[in-house]
Amino acid sequence: MTTSPTCYSRHIEGFGEVAIRPVRPGEDIDVIHDWVTRERSRFWGMRDAGRERVLEIYEYLDSLDTHHAYLIHRDGRPVALFQTYEPGADPVGECYDVRPGDFGIHLLIGPPDGGAEPGFTGTVLDTFLDFVLADPGRLRIVVEPDARNAKAITRLTRAGFVPGPQIDLPDKRAQLLFLDRAAVRP
Repeated sequence: MTTSPTCYSRHIEGFGEVAIRPVRPGEDIDVIHDWVTRERSRFWGMRDAGRERVLEIYEYLDSLDTHHAYLIHRDGRPVALFQTYEPGADPVGECYDVRPGDFGIHLLIGPPDGGAEPGFTGTVLDTFLDFVLADPGRLRIVVEPDARNAKAITRLTRAGFVPGPQIDLPDKRAQLLFLDRAAVRP
């Protein structure tokens, strides 16, 4: 396993080589635009965004010190998009009592090649959490999926996230969920 502020990779037996790298907006725009505008990504909130608007959003994210976007690759092919953020520098931080060590995430699994693969999402999520928790200062992971996204909420709960209150964000009613570091890394 290799980890640094800009790169993470590990081989997962029976799954393949998983690598995480920062989004490069100009290079990655085609795959990101394709994914975020699909019906399956409706809760991402960008279904009607044109290519230039998506590029503008990811260039803006790339300019911030508090928000970051990454692509997860499996055996060299992009399979997921995720974003991290500091809740105190995000609208979500105005909706709950942010604790020191809180760290926010968003995860979008890319469309499957050839149908669903049992265990795929869980493996990607576990790898993503390993990457995020490689920083010992991150004590609690915060997520806020759309409250209507029962599939994501169920998946996160299965991974150990504990539901908090529902909150109103500028673009959605969201379900807060929290994962304490001690629950994953005792």
